[in-house]
Amino acid sequence: MPNEPIIDLSHLVAEPEDQYHAKAAQFLSSHQLLDFMRCPYLHAKKRAGQIADKESPAYLTGRAAHCRILEGRDTYKSRFALGGPINPATGKPYGSATKKFAQWRAEQGKPVLTQDQADLIEKMATGVALSDAAIDLLLYGRAESVVRARYCDVPCQIRIDWTHPQRGIVDLKTCDDLTWFEADARRYRYHHQMAFYRAVLAQAVGQDVPVHIVAVEKKEPFRCGVWRVSDDTLAIARQENEAAIERLKIARQADRWPTGYEEIRLLDVA
Repeated sequence: MPNEPIIDLSHLVAEPEDQYHAKAAQFLSSHQLLDFMRCPYLHAKKRAGQIADKESPAYLTGRAAHCRILEGRDTYKSRFALGGPINPATGKPYGSATKKFAQWRAEQGKPVLTQDQADLIEKMATGVALSDAAIDLLLYGRAESVVRARYCDVPCQIRIDWTHPQRGIVDLKTCDDLTWFEADARRYRYHHQMAFYRAVLAQAVGQDVPVHIVAVEKKEPFRCGVWRVSDDTLAIARQENEAAIERLKIARQADRWPTGYEEIRLLDVA
């Protein structure tokens, strides 16, 4: 491994998450591109504000876990309210369905995590801390950095979970079962997401960098695994991304957004 950094961290912008998402109408992101690859019509409806992304409890827990693991306990506690008011009769927090908890939630002014959610996040953080490979990647670098650049003649933006100056892009994923993570990666097209990140970052730093994924389970035993995404996989995904961006440009020009199911298909299960 080279001693000299391959990424100049000065190219990375520190920007609050809400500011980043507020610029979604101006810049193409990996999630927007993946929506288009799945269904152009879905992509168009989201861009038009006809479909709102709702923050489910699982998504909130994942977002909070990213903050706790990548940005540290102090930042995590400053951005999220944890636990809830204590019931003096039991010495434990009130349940999330109680009036006391609802009142407390309304007073916080920031996202709220129940005690169960907070406990789960601490267990995931411990799982990551027990992985030498994960700690090696996350020991030095910068969390939640933004890069904007023109890619395929389209303004694009990325928000990288962690950027290591020698080891490149590090993306943190939470999963149900590490045994099936590689299948999940194919299903959710993580390789396309990572290829997009690498390509946009290359516009800023002038070269392709390594890409790693750290995955941790959301249940016992909270195993943590690390994968390096192969250059061949990234190259193929990049070609597919760039072909999709060209289709996106045509769709924008024509204002035509097919579902992908306009024609009769043959169902043959024999």
